Amino acid sequence: MKFHFQQAVRAFILLAFSVLLLKLHFSGEMTKFINPKYEGLSQSASVLFLILFIIQTTRIWTVKETSHHHHCHHDDHDHNCSHDHGDSPFNIRKLIAYLVIVFPLVTGFLLPAKVLDASIAEKKGGMAVIMNQTQKLEQKTTPTTNDAGEPSIEENLINQSRLSVPKVYTKEEYEQLQQQLQQSSIIEMNDDLFSSYYDEINMDFDKYRGREIKIKGFVYKEEGLQKDQLVIARFMITHCVADAGIIGFISELPEASSLEMNTWIDVEGVLDTTTYNGTELPIIKITNWKKIKEPKEPYLYPVSVKIL
Repeated sequence: MKFHFQQAVRAFILLAFSVLLLKLHFSGEMTKFINPKYEGLSQSASVLFLILFIIQTTRIWTVKETSHHHHCHHDDHDHNCSHDHGDSPFNIRKLIAYLVIVFPLVTGFLLPAKVLDASIAEKKGGMAVIMNQTQKLEQKTTPTTNDAGEPSIEENLINQSRLSVPKVYTKEEYEQLQQQLQQSSIIEMNDDLFSSYYDEINMDFDKYRGREIKIKGFVYKEEGLQKDQLVIARFMITHCVADAGIIGFISELPEASSLEMNTWIDVEGVLDTTTYNGTELPIIKITNWKKIKEPKEPYLYPVSVKIL
């Protein structure tokens, strides 16, 4: 029997990827990397890696050849194999390829999953992103399409109904929740509806001026904000952390200067409007607040509406 070291390494890598994915699922850390709607796909990938590992193990040991016959086909013009059986000499090119593949395994096993925070928000644009979102939403004033023929927010939510997300609403349930937003005296920004309510408020924040609001998020600060102002921010993930975007409300709080970045707070306040760098934005004038621990699920995800 002949032992093939490179084939064994490849088998180990396949097994390691399978174990890493299963570890992230069992520990609950997978949602720190991807939208929960892709968990089924990720679980399938871990099973696929395991199957490939089992197949690969059959190539680790082979019977020694007793003749000069080769498995590669040769013709009169080509006397070399056109592909690698895993037995070719180890060189720098192969080393680099293995390092690239092994790097996510090493970081996945050795480094703890890190939640996106204020430093990442700053790198992604911070208040510039929030202002840009507000300006785009203000232009969408009809429930069907805007002047450019682009789908409205409601249509975008409905179009996502083909995907499985943590909580899926029927069209009727979603319409009732939208009516509740219009009629209730207190707007509760729970995680399931946060993105939807956030969009509705930013489309026409004058309509919600004076309404009470309950919201939780982490503290984000940036130059241009006043000493008694901060941003109650959250990250929303559409597919994975690579496309995470910051959303949030400027908030007014006398103790703002004493609160450190990334501190999670749960607040109650009243919606009003303010101007930041020449752009009109909604602002929460906080009336009651408290520090809280970072939630187990710190990220937000787009709302999905199921059409029966």
